[in-house]
Amino acid sequence: MTRIIAVTSGKGGVGKTTLTSNLGYALTELGHDVTLMDTNLTTPNLGMHLGMYMTSKNLHKVLKGKIKMRDATYIHPFGFKVIPSSINLEDLTGVDPANLKTSLLSLVGQTDFVILDSAAGLGRESLSSINAADEILIITNPDLPSVVDALRATQIARGQNKKILGVVINRKTNKSHELNAKEIENVLSIPVLVEIPEDKTVHQSIAAKKPLLEYEPNSPAAFEIRRLAYYLAGRDFPFERTQIKQRFPFLSRLIDWMLK
Repeated sequence: MTRIIAVTSGKGGVGKTTLTSNLGYALTELGHDVTLMDTNLTTPNLGMHLGMYMTSKNLHKVLKGKIKMRDATYIHPFGFKVIPSSINLEDLTGVDPANLKTSLLSLVGQTDFVILDSAAGLGRESLSSINAADEILIITNPDLPSVVDALRATQIARGQNKKILGVVINRKTNKSHELNAKEIENVLSIPVLVEIPEDKTVHQSIAAKKPLLEYEPNSPAAFEIRRLAYYLAGRDFPFERTQIKQRFPFLSRLIDWMLK
């Protein structure tokens, strides 16, 4: 069965693309066939994160009816598939995001996971991603504006009777001004699945055009993203941070220092 999951937030800059690219890596690592799609048609970033931004065939041409979805599908060197969007402004002409849901039908039965990297905000592009998906993964930073925008996205998903998997808290620093997991759960009325800490290696991996899980697999953020992948795959996560602390005391002190 193909699961179509939209990664959305209601706000830009919270980490949707980073989460999408690394979930693709982690789920592929678990043996799943995974397809990542950049449904941010005006400001696409997924291809740039993965070093695949200069592609002649893309989602824009699919939505215009010029090519088939399979023609815009590229195999990434790390094993997952990528359907990028065009960074050429001219390609925006004549694109209708409402065609996304119908276009996705060609992927059903062809892959285990389709993960949609949604557009920022709650305009036509992001709404089309929510409408096209079966399941919704909400991502937010632990600050009030991000959480309020995530609430709007959650309400829209509920209004469309979508299954909301839960919320991912990204770029957590444990500073006093941040909302904690319980407070965010109370606002959104959905469970927090993982809390991804602020991690400088994320920015380094983006600059290197590699998923974080490949660039720095033992980083704190990679640990939590991998935990999320296990959850989505319905598998028990084999490691807990306490186990790592017992086995690798130095790594324990390093993780604690980085999370301060």
